[in-house]
Amino acid sequence: MATKLSFRYDREGDILYIDRCVPYEGQQSDEIADGIIARFHPATREIENLEILFFSKQVLAGELFELPVFAELRIAV
Repeated sequence: MATKLSFRYDREGDILYIDRCVPYEGQQSDEIADGIIARFHPATREIENLEILFFSKQVLAGELFELPVFAELRIAV
């Protein structure tokens, strides 16, 4: 089932959170690129949350910022 993405920014920690669901105990996590943490469903290994550390520094660097994930975007109805 498709879910909407939510974005929230922690200014103090300089972390951008991209969520498909509320993080929960039991999720597995792994650093999938430098400063990018993915949280996975424990059984399916589907990415449910991303944490982008040092977000403002990466954006302000003026370089292209890419996430190492595939996405299928559609308008939520």
